[in-house]
Amino acid sequence: MSHTLFHRLSLAALWLALPGGLFADSLKLQLRSQTETAPGSGRYHTLTRPAEWDASKTAIVICDMWDDHYCRNSARRVAEMAPRMNEVIRKARSQGALIIHCPSGCMDKYEGTPQRELAKQAPKIETTVPLENWCHLDETREPPMPVKVEQPCDDAGQIRDRVRFYTRQIETLEIAEGDAVTDSAEAYYLMKQRGIGQVIVMGVHTNMCVLGRPFGIRQLVRQGMTVALMRDLTDTMYNPAEEPYVNHFTGNDLVLAHIERHWCPTVTSGDILGDGLTYRFPEDKRPHLVIVTAEDEYQTEETLPPFALKELGKDFQISVVYGHADDRSTLPGAEVIGQADILLLSVRRRNLPKAQLDLFRAHLAEGRPLVGIRTASHPFHQRDKAPPAGLDEWQDFDPTILGGHYTGHHGNDLATFAQVVPAAASHPILAGLPATEFKTFGSLYQNTPLQPGTTPLLTGRADSIAQPEPVAWTHTAPGGGRVFYTSLGHRDDFAVQAFRDLLRNGVYWAAGIERPAP
Repeated sequence: MSHTLFHRLSLAALWLALPGGLFADSLKLQLRSQTETAPGSGRYHTLTRPAEWDASKTAIVICDMWDDHYCRNSARRVAEMAPRMNEVIRKARSQGALIIHCPSGCMDKYEGTPQRELAKQAPKIETTVPLENWCHLDETREPPMPVKVEQPCDDAGQIRDRVRFYTRQIETLEIAEGDAVTDSAEAYYLMKQRGIGQVIVMGVHTNMCVLGRPFGIRQLVRQGMTVALMRDLTDTMYNPAEEPYVNHFTGNDLVLAHIERHWCPTVTSGDILGDGLTYRFPEDKRPHLVIVTAEDEYQTEETLPPFALKELGKDFQISVVYGHADDRSTLPGAEVIGQADILLLSVRRRNLPKAQLDLFRAHLAEGRPLVGIRTASHPFHQRDKAPPAGLDEWQDFDPTILGGHYTGHHGNDLATFAQVVPAAASHPILAGLPATEFKTFGSLYQNTPLQPGTTPLLTGRADSIAQPEPVAWTHTAPGGGRVFYTSLGHRDDFAVQAFRDLLRNGVYWAAGIERPAP
C-alpha cells in the first residue's frame, strides 16, 4: 500500500471516529414521560421509551450547583449528588457532548477563563419566540406547581437569612477544556452555533431555576430544542410544612411528574453511565408503593391517588398504574411494578399479557407485600371463562394470595356495617378504629370461609342477612410477604374516617414500618 493511500485511509478512519462521524458515540436513553389516560381525565400513564441521541449534537446543562446556599439542607443535598453528577458529565464529555456549566450570578469567578470566553464568543441570533431572562409559569401553558414555595427551605427552623451564600459552582464538578460557563441565553447561542438540538438538564432547583432560568427547560422547549431532565440529579425547593404536606422527596416526585406531563421527558444518570443505577439521596428512605387501579365499578382511579398522597405521602414514594381507557387487556406503564416495595391492588377481572401478570407473580414470589381492596379478590380472571387468546389468567389469586373465598355479594340495596373482631382489637391495623360498628357502603361481599392461616380483623353485616362476613383480614403469601385485604373500598367508604384509618394502617403494617401518629 502506498504511503499516500495509507494516509488517506487513516484520515478517513479518524473522521469516522470523531463526534458526528459515522461511528460517533450515541447516548442510549430511557425517556420517561406522562400522557393522560383519556382527554381531560387529569390522570396520567407513566411511559418509558428508548432513544439514542448523537452525543456530538447534545449539550449537558448544569443549573445552579452552587458551593453553598441559604438553605443548609439544600446545600447538603447538592454536595451529596455532586460526585455522581461529575461522573455523568465526565462520561458524556468523553462521548462528545458539550458541557455547559451555569452557576448563576457567579460569572465573576470565571471571567477570563477559556470556558467563559467560549460561551461569550457565540454569536447572538434572532429567534421567532423571544428569549427571556426568566421564563415564568404561564397558566395558559401549564397548571400551577404542585408544591408551595412560600417558605421553601426544609431546615426546620435553622434557615439562614435569604442572602447570597454561594460564590461559585461546587468544586466537585470539574470544569474541563472544551466546556463552557455562562448564566444567560449565551447557552442557547452556543448550542445553535454548534448545531446542537438536544439538551439534558440537571441541577437545582427543579421547580424554580431548572424551569425558569434563561438556559432552563421552559426557554429551551419554547425554542424548539429536544430537552430531557435528569430526574435523579436534581432537587426541589420544598418544605414539608407547606402544601401538600408530604415528604420532601415526595415533593420532588410531584414536580418531576409536572415536568413529565407538561414540558419534557426525564432520564436517569444510569442511562449515561450504563450501570442501571438511579441516584437516591441518603435521607430518602421511602419504600416504593405502587398502586394498580383497573376496575369499572368503584372509581378507585379517582379515590386512591389522593388518599395515598394525603395519608401516605409523608413516608412512601408513590407511583400509580392505571388501566387503559379503551383496552382492558393491558396496563400501560406496568413495568414500574417490578420496582415496587409494596403493591396496593384494585383490579377487577382483567386478563393481561403474561409478561405483565408475571410482574405480579415475581413481586409476590420474592416475598414483597401486597394490600388489596374490594375487587382485588377477583382481579385476573373472568369467572369460568377462559382468557382470550394471547392473554393470561390467575384463577386462584384470591385463596392462594389473599386467603379469601369470594363467591359473590349481597344486594346493593342493603345497608352494610363493619365491626372490629374483639380477639383482634390490639392488632396495629385496627389502631384508632371505633370499638362499635360503623356504617360502610356498597354491597357486602361473601367470603366465608376464609383460608387457613388468615387473621380476621373486621366482620361485616348487611340488613336482613343473618350470616356475618369477614371484611378485613391478614394473610401470608406463599413467598412469605405480608398481605392485607379488605372487601371495603366503595367510593363512599373513602369519606369514612374508620375506613381511611384501616387502609392507611394496613399499608404501613404490610410494609413493615411504624404507623405514624394521626
